[in-house]
Amino acid sequence: MTFHTIVCIKAVVAQAPRGRIVRSTANNRFNPFDLPALETALQLKAHYGGSVTVLSMGPPTGRVILAEALAMGADRAVLASDPALAGADTLATSTTLAAAIRKLAPYHLVLYGTRTADSDTGQVGPQTAVALDLPLVTGVHAFRPADNHLQVERTMDHLVESFEIDFPAALTVRPDICPPRDIELAGLAQAFDDQAVETLGLADLDLTPEEIGETGSPTRVVSLKPCKRERQCQFLEGEPAAITDQLIQQWTEKGLLD
Repeated sequence: MTFHTIVCIKAVVAQAPRGRIVRSTANNRFNPFDLPALETALQLKAHYGGSVTVLSMGPPTGRVILAEALAMGADRAVLASDPALAGADTLATSTTLAAAIRKLAPYHLVLYGTRTADSDTGQVGPQTAVALDLPLVTGVHAFRPADNHLQVERTMDHLVESFEIDFPAALTVRPDICPPRDIELAGLAQAFDDQAVETLGLADLDLTPEEIGETGSPTRVVSLKPCKRERQCQFLEGEPAAITDQLIQQWTEKGLLD
């Protein structure tokens, strides 16, 4: 089987709206935490050969980030899009992505960023892997391809854990795993002009309306709004020991120290 990597990406909301989230081309951005996952897939393609497919779920406005992924070097772009998918929480999103990934089989790896810049749950990658019954390693920050497996590392509780991964498998990758390559203007123009983004609707996914969208979502995002944090800056003067005493006194008075 030709080595095939699927990278799940998301168009995130660049600015928090007032009230219900309405995604538009002007307010869409490529989730920055997904870019290292795509770069990882492209480097694996350079080693193993094969192809890279990018997959996203959302309204047609999400085609923009899929075109960007094609410009970076992905071979195929697929958008799961249908009005019935609107309002999905992480569970309904994972159900949809898992159904789409089954349609894209066979594959060796499914890659995700660790989280998204707008909702920041970190749930979709693990939930999708469980739905597909794939072995999963989260928070990967290094990888070394071998002939018939992949060696990966992650850091947990100040310990570096090493894993040998057989295929197929799923990974969530940290932003520091590898810097994503720049997109050349010529490649971007070609991606938008020449390379089509495929669409999978509800009828293509073998799912029922009860499993997806708001109906299949046990949670609801009511609204998003910017978070304002009031900060004060205070300069402490004196010798280090005196400054330490001042900090301890202030933190104790604020209940930060027992």
